[in-house]
Amino acid sequence: MTHLSQPLWSFALMLALTACTPAPLPLAAPEPTLAGEIRLTAPMPAPGVCWARQTRPAVIETVTEHVQASAERRDPLSGTVTKPASYRTETRQRIVEARAEQWFRTPCPDALTPELIATLQRALKARGVYRGTVSGVMDSSTMAAVRAWQTPRGLNSAALSLRAARDLGLLAWDGN
Repeated sequence: MTHLSQPLWSFALMLALTACTPAPLPLAAPEPTLAGEIRLTAPMPAPGVCWARQTRPAVIETVTEHVQASAERRDPLSGTVTKPASYRTETRQRIVEARAEQWFRTPCPDALTPELIATLQRALKARGVYRGTVSGVMDSSTMAAVRAWQTPRGLNSAALSLRAARDLGLLAWDGN
């Protein structure tokens, strides 16, 4: 190998190795959001449409501050502090978000058959949020898993929303 061909050979090797690196993975699609399904006013009743209601608690912030109760006193001639300032602690609370009633569409009770609930349990188990047995019963562990799956998507509720049921593949999309 001559002195001039070595840089070309190195470049060719580098180019070949670069071609072997895998392509970057596409970014994951964002999680579907359930927050858009929430209404803050009671919906008008309609046949075949069922709603769940839950109360979102108020978000309260507690602030603790040290507030000056009295100023320091100084000797008028020397300027030295004769009495240091005093402070007191004040704690107050303020409402960051008011309590609110939230409404969202949910599968109607007649649709929540033992077969659908068993399918729901399997779907939640596959997503790692349900650890119980597949029983077809909407028990407390199933409702806790529903809440665990819906909360990061914007709906903190143990009641299964219609959108979540569709996102889990339990119900067909009908355009609504």
